[in-house]
Amino acid sequence: MCSATARELADGTAYQLAITGHEGADEVLVGVVGLRLDAKARTGRIGYWVGRRFWGHGVAAEAAGRLVRWAMANLAIDRLIAEVATDNPASAAVLRRIGLRQVGEAVGEFRSRGGQHPVWQFLATRDDIFGHTEVEPPAAPGGKPLLLVAACALIDIDGRVLLARRPEGKKMAGLWEFPGGKLHPGETPEAALIRELREELGIDVSTACLAPFAFASHPYERFHLLMPLYLCRRWKGIPRAREGQTLSWVRPARLADYEMPPADKPLVPLLREFL
Repeated sequence: MCSATARELADGTAYQLAITGHEGADEVLVGVVGLRLDAKARTGRIGYWVGRRFWGHGVAAEAAGRLVRWAMANLAIDRLIAEVATDNPASAAVLRRIGLRQVGEAVGEFRSRGGQHPVWQFLATRDDIFGHTEVEPPAAPGGKPLLLVAACALIDIDGRVLLARRPEGKKMAGLWEFPGGKLHPGETPEAALIRELREELGIDVSTACLAPFAFASHPYERFHLLMPLYLCRRWKGIPRAREGQTLSWVRPARLADYEMPPADKPLVPLLREFL
C-alpha cells in the first residue's frame, strides 16, 4: 500500500481496495475497487478496474456491490455517484446491477485516455441500494397503508440516550434510530417494545418501566408511519447489539449530530428539551 493510500484510509477520506484471487497456491491481483468521500456533500464516488482476463466472471459487480452496501451502512454518506465512459456499456451495466441509476451525461477527464471523454453519470441513494426490504402493511381503501412502529429511548444513569444504527441489508441502513420495531397483529406498543428490546438488545423491560412520551406521524412514499416513543430508565441486562446494528450512547445535546430517518428527527428536539 502506498503512503498516500494509507494516509487516505487512516483519514477516512478514501478507500482503495485490491481485488485478489488464487491461481493454485499463488495469490493474484484481479482488480481494484475504490471509494472517495466528500464529507461536506455526504457523497461517495465509486470506481473500479478489473483485469481483462477476468472479465465476464461478475468480479466487478461483486466487489463494487459489496463496497457500496458497506459504505451506505457504515459511512456518513447519503448518496453514491459514478461516471462511465459512453463507449463502455459493460461497466454501465455493472453500476445498474448494483443499484445505481443513470441520471445524466457530461464530459469527464480520463488520464488513461489522455484527455476528456463523454460520460454517463450515475447516482444511488439508500433506497436504490437496499430497496424496500421490509414488509409493508396492506393498503387502506383510498389511502396509503398505515405502519405501526413502537420505539424506545433508553436513558442511562448519566442521562445518555441509546441510538442504534441500522445494519447493512435493511432499508435506510446507516441511519441512527431509537430501538424498537413493528407491532405484530393484536400486539400492544408496550408488548412490542418488550419483545423487540429483548430480541435486538438482549435486555428485559417491564411495562411499568415504559413511559409514553411523544409520537411521530410521517408520510413515506409507500406507507404512512405512526410511531409512539416511550422513555425507559430501568431494565435488566446490558444492551448489546444482537442483530448486526451499531450502538451508541449519546448525550441529549448531540442527538442532532446523528443522521436519522425523517420520522425520528422531529422527536429529537422534544427529547433534548425534556432531558
